[in-house]
Amino acid sequence: MNYKPFVKRVWWKRQLLEQFKNLYPKDFNEYYEPFVWGWAVFFDLRINFWSKFTARLFDLNEELVVTYNIVKNDTDKLIHLLKIFQNKHSKDFFIEIRSRDKNANFKNEKSKIERAARFIYLNRTCFNWMYRVNSKWEFNVPFWKYSNPKICDEEWLYLAKEALQNTTIENADFSIVERQAKKWDFVYFDPPYDVLTDTANFTDYNKWWFGRDEQARLFNTFDKLNKKCCYTMLSNHNTPFIRDLYRSYRKEIVLAKRMINSNATKRWAIEEIVVLNYQNLNEKDKK
Repeated sequence: MNYKPFVKRVWWKRQLLEQFKNLYPKDFNEYYEPFVWGWAVFFDLRINFWSKFTARLFDLNEELVVTYNIVKNDTDKLIHLLKIFQNKHSKDFFIEIRSRDKNANFKNEKSKIERAARFIYLNRTCFNWMYRVNSKWEFNVPFWKYSNPKICDEEWLYLAKEALQNTTIENADFSIVERQAKKWDFVYFDPPYDVLTDTANFTDYNKWWFGRDEQARLFNTFDKLNKKCCYTMLSNHNTPFIRDLYRSYRKEIVLAKRMINSNATKRWAIEEIVVLNYQNLNEKDKK
């Protein structure tokens, strides 16, 4: 079964899956993934380990978590609403849908299907598939004139529904895994990346600024999971800061193409680092 993320993002983790396949542990108990977005790694693992694990997935983006829970539990209703959005799609309709988070009642319990449809619709029709909010926490990415965007992809949504069974999806900070993960569980971290230069600023792409203090806090969580004998894997930019932070752990280099520049000639492959706390990929008793 070819499970695929149905949410697009600026940086496609799917392009790295071929390089990741020899980095996963061969066997594990439960799977944990904070910082989920497109969940490409989760879907990839579902293909290879479908019958072998349950999963706990987390993110601080409430709209994302609502969306995935609706895909899991109310797929038919979501598809019905997305088809309406598909038929109404235009720049004016985009602006109307984008402004709905200004309504104080938008986040009530009854509107979760609408929130999920809005999230997917905006993701498929905004500039560069970005997620960005202003100081009032209102989505503010502009409309982009894609040719015939596929707003309602029924096949992907039903596959995602199937893959999301036996999962728990929560709105929570990454540190929750310190309490929940147990020996021989597998935890994958894909946090907001460390900046490549001192002047770089990635706040446009993250509602919650994730500076180096947060990177250090994440390292402490990684270290605690290692002491609990959890298989732990982390992706980040290959910067001196990250290399030094994880200096005592195994590190592998992978190449990822950045798609964020509007000028295609200025998009290039960049090194990412993958940090692992396990030295081999054999049976658990060899760790």
